[in-house]
Amino acid sequence: MSTRKIRVAITHGDINGIGYEVVLKTFEDERIFELFTPILYGSSHVATFWKKHLNIEHASWHVIHQAQDAKEGMLNILDCAPQCDKVEIGQPTEAAGRAAFEALERATADIRMGLCDVLVTAPINKAVMPRDLFPFNGHTDYLEAIAARTPGESLMVLASGDCRVALATTHIPLQAVSSHLSSELILRKLRLLEAGLQRDFGIIKPRLAVLALNPHAGDKGLMGSEEDTIIRPAIDEAFASGIITFGPFPGDGFWGSGRVDSFDGILAMYHDQGLAPFKALYMNEGVNITLGLNFVRTSPDHGTGYDIAGKGVADPTSMREAIYSALDIYRHRHRYDEATRNPLRRHYHNRGRDDEKLDTTSSTDEY
Repeated sequence: MSTRKIRVAITHGDINGIGYEVVLKTFEDERIFELFTPILYGSSHVATFWKKHLNIEHASWHVIHQAQDAKEGMLNILDCAPQCDKVEIGQPTEAAGRAAFEALERATADIRMGLCDVLVTAPINKAVMPRDLFPFNGHTDYLEAIAARTPGESLMVLASGDCRVALATTHIPLQAVSSHLSSELILRKLRLLEAGLQRDFGIIKPRLAVLALNPHAGDKGLMGSEEDTIIRPAIDEAFASGIITFGPFPGDGFWGSGRVDSFDGILAMYHDQGLAPFKALYMNEGVNITLGLNFVRTSPDHGTGYDIAGKGVADPTSMREAIYSALDIYRHRHRYDEATRNPLRRHYHNRGRDDEKLDTTSSTDEY
């Protein structure tokens, strides 16, 4: 790990939403700069607009044009959205989508070059992102395409404290969920979840819960067969391979029974099955994490907040927690990678080569 403070790249998201408000509120308290060096990829012009509009007195920043010029002890704004000159509060506009994309593209490029260490993304409106440049259903799909450790494989996780909810399918229509599910997909997500909990959260052998797709877990086929034909076979195979996995649990009973605390990770079958109860419990403090990438990425668990934009009431807690989580995960990864970089060779009693097996046929006991 570098001796300099961790550099956190923060993308400004949709300039017409609450992104700038939660970012500027986060950095009003200067004590936070003791932990890391923040670089906001966005527009100093837009930041000035929001500071004045919201009357945020204690926010200040240093304007830079490349990450190498970032100064410690303050918020750095890297101007990377030159066409971003007009804020339309609470409105979805193509200009805002273009500005969000430009910031995201520049930030990810800098991280991949090692100029920044972790990525925290403010919310975007997917509907106004430039489709020719961003043909994705969200940050997770975009990052999976450019930065997955294994091509095409990433995992969306919402976390708060000891509750971590992953999604087998993400931003797809509800009617398409069943056709997208397969035992292979669920098994792949379980492997990603276990690996992520081990490397990013320091949980050596996590316990995983899998939610059913249908009400009452299909009720023995009366309400659907996916549990028997897809989900249980995946759970059985995962367990046989050493992943401690249980389920499928009916979604309503699982969330209502208090069993959440019994597991280190939960795999939901579709977006609202996992995120609706999660946000009901942890809306202001939850963090969205993308596992399986070459770098750490987190974000607040809320959207652009057009309905409250400009009113000064947006809560910065989730943004602050997203930054703290990114720092924690970054450190966990380095500790895990350091501990597993050079594993000890396997040794056997009275053997000289690694490829020889221990002889268990002898009838002589040695003490």
